[in-house]
Amino acid sequence: MLACAGVECDAMAPMVDEAAVKESLLEQGLGARDIADALAEAKAVKLSGKYPVALVIGADQTLALADGTMLDKPASPEDAAGHLAQMAGTTHKLFSAVVVAEQGTPVWRFVATSRMTMRPLSSAFIEDYVARHWDDIRHCVGCYQIEGAGAQLFSQAEGSHFDIMGMPLLPLLGFLRDRGEMAS
Repeated sequence: MLACAGVECDAMAPMVDEAAVKESLLEQGLGARDIADALAEAKAVKLSGKYPVALVIGADQTLALADGTMLDKPASPEDAAGHLAQMAGTTHKLFSAVVVAEQGTPVWRFVATSRMTMRPLSSAFIEDYVARHWDDIRHCVGCYQIEGAGAQLFSQAEGSHFDIMGMPLLPLLGFLRDRGEMAS
């Protein structure tokens, strides 16, 4: 997303144990929005400590069903099918967080909330969708990629397309322009 928007960057894995961080945050009673923010911060801060002269961007997404239940990335095709069956015919919230760190300290953050209404889905549709798109959706918290065939899953999506795809890009670009990192 950043490269397509003309942002020169290097993508690096921060090697954060997301499951352990998330478990700790859940034990503290944090909700999906705050967990997305904290995970984005953990990623940005960890890499920022290794690259102190760079602005480091960390991003994360979480998904909460109407009752607040959080869904994780699917562990298997069966897990993905179960997630899609849970979301079918309902509205869920997708939280997309981005944090910028400098010299090991967060200097800017933004969390966007998108409301996603999934249309009713038959078991046969879910089975076929997962079989055809498993490689594309296995790393997606909602088992969909809105920029592709995942668009078929929804009757309504409220939120920026970029937020839904994985990161609040427009606010981030605004921050980078304000900092003088990009032409304005």
